[in-house]
Amino acid sequence: MTVDVRPEVLVHRPRDEVAAFMFDPAHDLEWTGGITSSRPARPGQLTSGATVERTAKFLGREFVYGYVVTEHEPDRLVEMKVDRPFPMTVRYELADAPDGTLVAIRASGSPGRSFGWATPLMARQVRKNITADLHRLRTCLER
Repeated sequence: MTVDVRPEVLVHRPRDEVAAFMFDPAHDLEWTGGITSSRPARPGQLTSGATVERTAKFLGREFVYGYVVTEHEPDRLVEMKVDRPFPMTVRYELADAPDGTLVAIRASGSPGRSFGWATPLMARQVRKNITADLHRLRTCLER
């Protein structure tokens, strides 16, 4: 079984402003729930090859994980490979909308044998966490 979720939200700001905020790990703690630190290898916007190490809590456990940016389209897309809590791909997707920017985060991956039995629970929790992150993002950008 796999986890594959893609919540989205409308942010009433231009796409370039959303990207400038969302694609910069310096803002991670402002809008990404569950993380207690975010340490990019280099400051500034996420671009192909960029790496970030985070400390997070998920399902009651604290762990350190890293991600590497595997795809980048300025002001439109950042795709990352994440190694924990299980290997997955996370995509930040931005699209113009009449009243601002449609922002989606897609997370997909396979928990594997160690978490396989919990895949439905994990999928619900990942969707819930990403949806909350998107609402915090919107609040940060629309205030």
